[in-house]
Amino acid sequence: MTVRQVFYQATVRGLVEKAESGYGKVQTDLTIMRRAGELPYGWLADNTRWQRKPRTFDSVEDALQATAAFYRKSLWTNADSYVEIWLEKDALAGVILPVTSMYDVPLMVARGYASLSFLYNAAEYINDLDVPTFIYHCGDFDPSGVNAGEKIEETLHDLAPDADITFERIAVTPEQITAWALPTRPTKGSDTRSKNFGEISVELDAIEPNQLRALVQQAIELHLPPDQFEILKAAEESERDIITRLVGKIGRKRLRSRRWRG
Repeated sequence: MTVRQVFYQATVRGLVEKAESGYGKVQTDLTIMRRAGELPYGWLADNTRWQRKPRTFDSVEDALQATAAFYRKSLWTNADSYVEIWLEKDALAGVILPVTSMYDVPLMVARGYASLSFLYNAAEYINDLDVPTFIYHCGDFDPSGVNAGEKIEETLHDLAPDADITFERIAVTPEQITAWALPTRPTKGSDTRSKNFGEISVELDAIEPNQLRALVQQAIELHLPPDQFEILKAAEESERDIITRLVGKIGRKRLRSRRWRG
């Protein structure tokens, strides 16, 4: 989770006030807890800073071992549908990625309003598919967040007019706000889209991470045939074992070759 997500969960539980002063308290406490060894550093995410570095290997065997470790079998090759999860906020990608990665589903991070280039590339891929596409959107419940999702749906239909696209917003919804008692804030009157929207808004960060992951998982599993995931994982493990055994054979052959030359 990000610090802001922890802040929202703290406000839901009445631990701090929903204000900048409350955010400051959470930020300070998280720093103290990490430095004291009470909170693992890896439990907090910062997606605004990152490193790029090419992946290298010490040998062919090393590369094959890595291939075996990360080998994934395509889950959707024979499926009768295609699924994407669209996310308004980059800061929440780390919450949802474990689920989308497990189910081999693309996670599309739009960062608010998606760019035309991003939408064009998405539409181009969808337009070439022979199966229906199901898109599930997660975003803030405010004028901009709702409108951003509507614009994604509208533009994809315009750019891929022949594709069968079903678009659904799965978070945040008015029903979730009530059922989960999500913390609200006044809708910004400065937003030109706020007319007739309503007085309250809710950020996606307010949804508890496990609940958000469950929403995404439920949406994905609607399109998976029963037991397909388990069957695929078993086949994947078997094929990974084949790669591992191949690495062992290559290693033994190289060792014999070195001995012969010696």
